[in-house]
Amino acid sequence: MRTRSLAAEAAPMSRDALEALATRAIKLSHADGAQVDVRSGVSGNTRFAVNELSTAGDVSDATISVTSAFGPKRASVSTNDLSDEGVRTVVSQSEQLAKLAPDDPEAMPAFGPQQYQTIEAYFESTARVSAKERAEAALTALEPARAARGIGLMAAGFVVTGESASVTANKAGLSAFFRSTSANYTLTVRTADGTGSGWAAADDHDWTKLDPKAVAERAIEKAQRSRNPIRLEPGRYTVILEPQAVGDLVQLVQGELDARSADEGRSAFVRASGGSKVGETIADSRVTLFSDPADPQLRSAPYDGEGFPVGRQVWIENGVLRELSYSRFWAKKQGKEYKGQSGSLKLIGGPTSRQEMIKSTERGVLVTRLWYLREVDPRTILYTGLTRDGTFLIEHGEITKSIRNFRFNDSPLFLLNNLDALGPVERLAGTEGSGDVAMPILKARDFDFTSLSDAV
Repeated sequence: MRTRSLAAEAAPMSRDALEALATRAIKLSHADGAQVDVRSGVSGNTRFAVNELSTAGDVSDATISVTSAFGPKRASVSTNDLSDEGVRTVVSQSEQLAKLAPDDPEAMPAFGPQQYQTIEAYFESTARVSAKERAEAALTALEPARAARGIGLMAAGFVVTGESASVTANKAGLSAFFRSTSANYTLTVRTADGTGSGWAAADDHDWTKLDPKAVAERAIEKAQRSRNPIRLEPGRYTVILEPQAVGDLVQLVQGELDARSADEGRSAFVRASGGSKVGETIADSRVTLFSDPADPQLRSAPYDGEGFPVGRQVWIENGVLRELSYSRFWAKKQGKEYKGQSGSLKLIGGPTSRQEMIKSTERGVLVTRLWYLREVDPRTILYTGLTRDGTFLIEHGEITKSIRNFRFNDSPLFLLNNLDALGPVERLAGTEGSGDVAMPILKARDFDFTSLSDAV
């Protein structure tokens, strides 16, 4: 008999139920305009640490958010009380607060009915994952970690699967629906002596695309190899950044692709003579960076937070800056087309494998991932941060030593200009809250490591 979790037995609210709830809230509205966002989701999780399963649970929740507008005044209120009284209260409170709010000089009218492309982001294989299946995934790391008595390995990780459905509707007749599933597995393995650490992860809308055993093998191999790191002097090195490290840095570009910042001279994409750099070469000719909800590795919502349809947007094409992102207000002010705000990002990869990159490197550094990134200079998108969970020296085409972690000062723009090679693209698992992101492994020159770190 197949064991199923509570989350598998439950399900998000149906489209009809979500739309009915949104309609009920809109009918209660006395404001000039009202937008209602209803989201329902269920998830199951399994957590383990120090080579033992620690917790497992299921979460089911639904929320309604109402944004009321009186002319240029607006306010939002949310609740997970979906009773008749709860819905009346959230509508009333949003209206009361909107009347008290200062005028928003950039307020825009609501969108009317829209047409959306169909995005297949829901997979039954994920919606029906059981607690037993999540535990079996965890055991692919726990069993070999427990067996490695001579070295002493400690595994810790998190497996979470879920499904969600949401509706965005407003008084102007707009109604948008999207449902999706998600499966995420992140794993850290450390050595008992505290000198080695390895990390690996996987993420997809489709549970069957995850390979927990492969994740475990990567993390364990990195932990074992990273023991007893040597000291390497800071400086500029050729680097091979694995996909997660690439994403940690390159996805920061998306937040800077703001047309208003460029037009007002506050951006990395401002020409010295004025105006933006749209149409200019800003990266290596192999660099193409885009957003696309329909991409098979992304599968994000086909509309933004206001219910406006989003499609493919190419930010950088063959190294040339093609477009910037406009808010509705700024698009109208500048006479530009509003294309929505995308929740996805992908950097196109290339033909060079990880092993080929290593073999072609005379001396360089292999980086698993980056963390604790902080902005240094917005004019160049310069960030500082640390390497983590597996940093290695490459000599004469081979990984030869584990090295202590570095602090770096570098920019994704510098990185994409110093490109040597691009490899296969992976959907990233370590970008919680950052949307749907897919990045390749890459090799680049002159990455700036500025100091050493004692962290593993």
